[in-house]
Amino acid sequence: MSKKAEKFITALFEISGITINGSKPYDITVHNENFYDRIVKHGELGLGESYMDEWWEAGAVDQFIDKILRQDLEGKVKKNIPLLYSYLLALVFNRQSRKRAFQVGKSHYDIGECLYTRMLDKQMQYTCGYWGNATTLDQAQENKLDLICRKLDLKPGMKILELGCGYGAFAKYAAQKYEVHVTGYTVSKDQARFGRELNKNLDVDIKFDDYRNAHGLFDRVISIGLMEHVGHKNYRTYMKKVHSTLKDDGIAFIHTIGNNLTKTSTNAWIEKYIFPNGRLPSIRLLGRAMEGMFVVEDWHNFGEDYDKTLMAWYKNFKKSWPEIEHNYSKRFYRMWEFYLLSCAGGFRARTLQLWQIVMTKTGKPSPECRKS
Repeated sequence: MSKKAEKFITALFEISGITINGSKPYDITVHNENFYDRIVKHGELGLGESYMDEWWEAGAVDQFIDKILRQDLEGKVKKNIPLLYSYLLALVFNRQSRKRAFQVGKSHYDIGECLYTRMLDKQMQYTCGYWGNATTLDQAQENKLDLICRKLDLKPGMKILELGCGYGAFAKYAAQKYEVHVTGYTVSKDQARFGRELNKNLDVDIKFDDYRNAHGLFDRVISIGLMEHVGHKNYRTYMKKVHSTLKDDGIAFIHTIGNNLTKTSTNAWIEKYIFPNGRLPSIRLLGRAMEGMFVVEDWHNFGEDYDKTLMAWYKNFKKSWPEIEHNYSKRFYRMWEFYLLSCAGGFRARTLQLWQIVMTKTGKPSPECRKS
């Protein structure tokens, strides 16, 4: 089987201009001959796991993934039983239920602040920056916060509900610059603790709770990086929660990674090792969930900026690894490296997007919320 698998995978890679044991940055060097069987049997999961196990290397993993995705090689590999099983589970079960909501907080966001404080910008934002003319990660993330606040047309005294508040960066920025009150929800204990400390002298309330438990009435309801964890079975539930907590003349805002295709399952490696229960929305799924409740005022795509953001995170991660490696394993390093670089390749290939969506109930937005 290994010779047939090797021939098959080699031919597939050649379609993308990738040479096994070649000299280009995007070529890969194979160290274990079982690599080919693993890819044929387990697809994207096998590719990621074999990298973690040091079965292959590439001078530039991001370039390798970019070239593969541009040719849709994944679609040329026959679907196998484990992937089909995952797909069926997604159709039948709500993998983003209230009971499972805290899993991603524990397994991803609570793995050590020492990692995130070194990898992220000075404001600890774990979502895509808005680069424009920015030359540094800090500038790009500051740009993002400014852009969001302008789209929200914030005024002093407003009450803001942030579903999925991360480490509290938006809350701090909005409270300090615009004198608003922010109530934030997160399912990460580390983020809740960090966010409360960051905002301890500001008009900010950080809650360790699921977004579905939010209540009250607010001038603005936003989420920055939450929708990726909501799941297709809960998009309508999310929209209903936003609608019920938003004043009639308010503005709702979503910042999310988006998929070009409508899928109910996700990358098997990403789900197993990085974001359990994660799902990327499509325009069709979000549109269906919004229908009858919201008017879309602006739909802004700057997916290319996530490539730059991820590469900046990777640079910080790699540089700071000697300071934190005693907290993690070598396999964790290769897992995190593959995560950051493969995602960067996905955005570079434009198979992944970054959307900012502005919505109102009445279709009478402030002129500011239309500005991208």
